[in-house]
Amino acid sequence: QWYQRRVSSGINAEYGGPELFEEFCISYLQEIALSVRKGLAERQVPDVPMIVFAKGAYHSIAKISYTGYDVVGLDWTVDPNIARDFCHIAVQGNLDPCALYAPKEELTEKVAEMVRQFGVRNYIANLGHGIYPDMDPESVKTFVDTVHRVSEEIMNKGDPFNQLYT
Repeated sequence: QWYQRRVSSGINAEYGGPELFEEFCISYLQEIALSVRKGLAERQVPDVPMIVFAKGAYHSIAKISYTGYDVVGLDWTVDPNIARDFCHIAVQGNLDPCALYAPKEELTEKVAEMVRQFGVRNYIANLGHGIYPDMDPESVKTFVDTVHRVSEEIMNKGDPFNQLYT
């Protein structure tokens, strides 16, 4: 009954662990995706891209990527190489939001490294969770500008490793 209450109130993947997450969450994530798509089709509304974000569920990335969503959002604890190895759809993330407090030069390097690790194909650069209310807008600008600059550099190089993620 404890697990049933946890699931009904929104189980946290970080505390439930892989077994509980896969037992109680994967099927519901799939049901939500199918229900939304079915509801849109019934209303003759064009399909929309859907992103699933299960904070702390790094252990289930592969299974999450088969639940019917178009993109898997990743929190900042997920290694980009693991995400790319185990996720067969697009990914979004995953800079630690606290990195936006770093000095501009350090933030620029962290963002550049994130983009280089993920590559540019089937990737949406983003934070690995929400932004804090006291964040300096200049740090957000640095983040966005760096993502654009490094992405263009990768595409202009024609680096097949970063171009061929599917």
